[in-house]
Amino acid sequence: MQDYKMKKILLIVALIANLSLFAQVEFEAKVSKTALGINERLRIDFIMNEDGDNFNPPSFEGFKVVGGPGQSVNYLWVNGRKSFNKTYSYVLMPLKKGVILIKQSSIEINGQTYKTSPIKITVGNAVAEERDPYGNPYNNQQQQPTYAGKDGVHLVAEISNSNPYLNEPITVVYKIYVSNRSAVGGWREVESPKYSNFWSQNIDVKQLQVQQGKYQGEDYRFAVLRKTVLYPQKSGKLEIEPLTLDVEVEVPSNKVDFFGRPLMTVANKRVSAGAKIINVKPLPEAGKPEDFTGAVGSFNFNVVPSKTKLKNGESLDLKVVVSGKGNLKLFTLPKPVLPSSLEMYDPVHKESVETPLSGMTGNISDTYTVIPQFKGNYPIQPLVFSYFDLTTKTYKTISSKEITIEVLDGPIAANNNATPGNNPDKTKVASNATFGFIKLKTVLADINQTDFLGSGLFYSLLFLPFLLIPVIMAIRKKKEAIDGDVVGNRIKLSNKLAKKYLSEAQKQLNNKEPFYIALEKALHNFLKAKLHIETSEMSKDKIREYLLAKNANPETVSQFIALTESCEFARYAPSTSTSIQNDYDLAVTIISELEKQI
Repeated sequence: MQDYKMKKILLIVALIANLSLFAQVEFEAKVSKTALGINERLRIDFIMNEDGDNFNPPSFEGFKVVGGPGQSVNYLWVNGRKSFNKTYSYVLMPLKKGVILIKQSSIEINGQTYKTSPIKITVGNAVAEERDPYGNPYNNQQQQPTYAGKDGVHLVAEISNSNPYLNEPITVVYKIYVSNRSAVGGWREVESPKYSNFWSQNIDVKQLQVQQGKYQGEDYRFAVLRKTVLYPQKSGKLEIEPLTLDVEVEVPSNKVDFFGRPLMTVANKRVSAGAKIINVKPLPEAGKPEDFTGAVGSFNFNVVPSKTKLKNGESLDLKVVVSGKGNLKLFTLPKPVLPSSLEMYDPVHKESVETPLSGMTGNISDTYTVIPQFKGNYPIQPLVFSYFDLTTKTYKTISSKEITIEVLDGPIAANNNATPGNNPDKTKVASNATFGFIKLKTVLADINQTDFLGSGLFYSLLFLPFLLIPVIMAIRKKKEAIDGDVVGNRIKLSNKLAKKYLSEAQKQLNNKEPFYIALEKALHNFLKAKLHIETSEMSKDKIREYLLAKNANPETVSQFIALTESCEFARYAPSTSTSIQNDYDLAVTIISELEKQI
């Protein structure tokens, strides 16, 4: 009996020891931050207190791995007891804004599989300066490495006026500053600026010009990337979302060569101009005219008829014109009020407006076609145009002159609204319009008509739906067969898209960035159609493997891959119309050759 109790006690002790052993195993994932800007980096550590095998990291979907995996192992001995710590570290760059889930990772320790918990990361707008991802609270002994390009490249948005009036033009100029100790190999636009509640007009920068300048008191080189003219359409605080670039930077590292000169290293850095707040003032209510339609600037106003004397049956053009500098595209012109004897048609609106960096300038016009109905003199009352003058900060009103239209001949209206005294015979009415409502031609119809019920047409319409049933069933089966052919439909769609984007690329030969976007899409859809693969499978090795398996010429395959790789870089690199035309001709030639070979 005592032996049985002793065995039972030993068994309980062994179970408790095993449970405590298992309970001591820890495997967890820790991040440097759970909320960051799209231009920041994130550090994630996978930490375990027992050595394990077959570490399987997550896919990091929504991120780009820019550092790691780094591995560190720490042993500590305290009072004869060993403490072990092993860490796998990664540095991640977010590819999009929103909430991104980092999925579970796994590892095998002592024959058991352990998994980390998923982590939600919130990615928001870019921050003004990228913060260092190595400020890690979980591993204080980790030495912080120098981050390439940390202080070498800056993106700045220069605002001409951060406190404008409603509809007053402001300019935003985006400049990239590069330290004289650094170099930039290229960049890719990650996040485009958004101008909510603004009317915007981009001004093309045809060629980048590198200039010398100062940034925070130091000598820098800079280039203007983009210029935009904005007209605020709402008062209050308005936000301009930032421009964010992924820049390839070459900077000095902490290492030196044999002669003591710093070695250069290349890395990618995301730079952002940061969000900007514009405080828009409303237009003053004091002195605002009743006919004010939102014109802001400095303008001239005219109402010009093409002629003032005309004969019966002739027409004239009445042109209402506003010219000057201001928000010309953002208000409506006054509409003339004419006597009832003058028939006026809807206007033809024309705009001759240029938008330089200082704002819109030019003229807009509405041209009305006017046709008189009766003889007489007809006055057109003056038109009034009001606008807010930014120079004097007051409202101004311009009135046109009164215009008199003289119709020399034609019928005289019974109730003539012409100038009194010019037409004494006001009761005479044109005889050709007196009996216009009476029909002079008669159409006769047969009294004895055949009833529709029981006629041949009646029975034809009655049985026609039954005769159409087999046809409808056949069409439906054919449609179901076509819809069921998923692979065939996908190939047809890819073929159609390839032709569409190749045609779009031809149309955009004079616009570099839209051209290369369309060309890249055409090449991708061509591969989808011919190789039956998806975009996610389009790695360089996979494309080469599939094309060679289809008996494509190796030289043609190499040309195709080189062209797809150059499309992304060519969108941002300087290029000429000749090089764009050569790339288009090369794409057509390569696609034609692959069509024949495959």
